[in-house]
Parts: sequence; C-alpha cells; structure tokens
Amino acid sequence: MNELLLAKLSEITEEEREILNGKKDVNRSLYYSDSKKDEIDSSRVLKNGKLIDIRPHTRFIHFPRHTHNYVEFVYMVSGKTTHIIDGEEITLNEGDLLFLNQHAVQEIMPAGKDDIAVNFMILPQFFDEAFKMISTGENPLRDFIISCLTSRDTESNYLYFNAHDIIPVQNLLENLIWNLLEDEPNKRSMNQITMGLLFMSMINHSDQIVISDSSYDQSVTMELLRYIDTMYKTASLTEFASQHHADVYTLSRIIKKQTGSTFSRLLETRRLEQACFLLKNTDLTIEDIAENIGYENLSFFYRLFRRTYGSTPREYRRNE
Repeated sequence: MNELLLAKLSEITEEEREILNGKKDVNRSLYYSDSKKDEIDSSRVLKNGKLIDIRPHTRFIHFPRHTHNYVEFVYMVSGKTTHIIDGEEITLNEGDLLFLNQHAVQEIMPAGKDDIAVNFMILPQFFDEAFKMISTGENPLRDFIISCLTSRDTESNYLYFNAHDIIPVQNLLENLIWNLLEDEPNKRSMNQITMGLLFMSMINHSDQIVISDSSYDQSVTMELLRYIDTMYKTASLTEFASQHHADVYTLSRIIKKQTGSTFSRLLETRRLEQACFLLKNTDLTIEDIAENIGYENLSFFYRLFRRTYGSTPREYRRNE
C-alpha cells in the first residue's frame, strides 16, 4: 500500500488514545443508538446521508459481540486480527477481505499497533450500480451480495477472500480507500464503479472465496459452477458426478436446492452468455460459434437463442 495512505490509516485515533490511557470498554455512544441493544447503527457511523464510508478498526481492545444494520467489509492492510463470526473463529492476515451481511454476529479480539484494518460501512442501496456490473450467471459472490440486500437471515452470513497476491483487487481496494478519504469530484459514482470492478475481479478469482458454513451441499455446488464456467462446451452432470464420486440424482437435488435451477439450465445459460460474447467480439460464423459452445445441431441453437433473447443470432450481432 502507498506509504502516505498507510501512515494515515495507522494514526492513533482519539478513541484509541483513551483506551491506551486506561479506558476498559469501547465507547458505545460512537456505535450504538440503543443502550440495551448490541446492534451498531448506521446512523452513528454513516453521517450526512452517506451510503458508504470507512474507518480504521479500533485497536488495543476487545470489541464485544454485536451485529450491524448495514453491510460491513473488513480489509486487512497489515498485520492480523482475529474475529469470531457466528461462533466461528476467523483470523485475517494482510491482504485478506472479510464481507459481513446484516445478520452476522461479530466479536473482535484486541489488535496491536501494527495490525491495521479498514472497516467499510455500506448501506445496501449502494450496491445497486455495482450489482448491475456482475454477470447474471450463478457465482458465490453474487449470491452473497443478494443476501446482503435482503432482510432474511441465511446460513452464509460472511464471505472471506484472500486477496494478498491478487494485484488488481489490491489496487481497487487502495483506490476505494483513497476516494473515501479524499474529497474528490464525482465521488459517489467513482466509488460505485470501483466497487463493481472489485466484484468483477473477485469473480475472476472465485477459487479464493470461502463462504461461511461451507457444507457439502454448498461446496459441491461451488465446484459445479466452476466446472460449468470453464468446461461449458463438453460439460455433463454424469461426468461431474463421476469425478466427485457422487450420485446424479443426489447432485440434481442439491443443485436445485442451492441455485433454484437445474444443471441443464445453468449449462444452457453459460453457453448462451458465451455465444453473445463471441457474436459481439469476433467475426466467427454462427455455425462456428454454435459448435464452439457445444451445440452441433444448428437449428436447435437458433431456436434456443431466439427463445432466450427474442432475436436470431444474426439479428443480435447486427444490433450490437
């Protein structure tokens, strides 16, 4: 990270100075609106109608169990911190990114002087533009963001991402932090677009994503979605089941439960997305495109494309 930015984030805050001078508990007035509830209130941490803001994580003290009525990202700039999320202990190391939806119960162990983390505090409506930038295909990050936009508690209240060696993600996070610290023109639009680019970069490295409560059903579904994404031309449920020593019927049930869709529909969606990309960005013939994505029957491809997009592949290419 840029040295000037790191120095700014490392400064001892007034709250931390009080802790170093002997204060034993966090200053509840900074976070809570109700003295009897352990829910950090967005009205306390997001001022003047802001949809997103940041603050360095408070060091030197144990932060007791709490929830948030907003979405929180924690980015570990340097050092490490230990969090207990829904009863599960998570240690963030330098470069790690932790996403918490509004339903997660969080507790944080004391951090040292060189353990620098940045908390992003975000209202759900901030994600409107960023969400539009994510592919409509199934992926674990998109599903998690949907959980952030709903009031329903889920089995997956946090998402962990190791970004230490992923330069584009690091750069986007640094840009986002800089934009939020400085009073730049077009600040809101820049932040929303940067968040969208961050999500897109994370999807490109979805193998680094860990979702809470990674049960067998969730794990095998993530594996299957990655399989479809890369092997769409020849993918088959029978082959995937054989590779994972699983029963086809059981897999079909899990897929439907986890995604709301069938294997055939997920595969069809991925193939057609690739067809659209090739129609817009290459001069390949429609026959070659159909074969490239796994359809040997050209008439079937035409019918499927028209049913999905309301036009023929040729019309789609001409109108783009």
